Amino acid sequence: MALREVRLLGDPILREKAAAVDGVDGALHTLIADMFETMYAEEGVGLAAPQIGISMRVIVVDPREDAVQPFAFINPEIIETSEETERDEEGCLSLPGLKDLVERPVRVVARGLDAEGRPKQIEAAGLLARILQHEVDHLNGVLFIDRVTPLKRRMLLKKWEKTKPERARGRA
Repeated sequence: MALREVRLLGDPILREKAAAVDGVDGALHTLIADMFETMYAEEGVGLAAPQIGISMRVIVVDPREDAVQPFAFINPEIIETSEETERDEEGCLSLPGLKDLVERPVRVVARGLDAEGRPKQIEAAGLLARILQHEVDHLNGVLFIDRVTPLKRRMLLKKWEKTKPERARGRA
């Protein structure tokens, strides 16, 4: 396992649609292990492969709730959402220091493959539903700042310009 560098706002890979995974192999298992290690080191609850510079439709999730074991999800897609929504605070490892309220469906159904390549379907509510939506957004080149009002987005981007880490300077 190895820690990977988390890509920050301004890195073009964060705005691209990630490629589908064709098959599960040892290299994919290594990537998943690295993603978990990186997510935990950054104190996150989810991480998408593009966030570490890999254009593949892979996410790892650990909401840190007793009822949910950490898992990897390959080629995930949201196939159903509730009409009921809620606004809650979101942040992102690719935009450290930025947080804001984002409105999302309260419940989702997602499907994809587990880490062994077997079909998997998840019905999720609350935090797990929010994490799944946030990470699938990453696979489609969407960041949480794209889901706030234009005014809020401008304010967040101004804050980012003042506070972004040195390694992100000159990218955005």
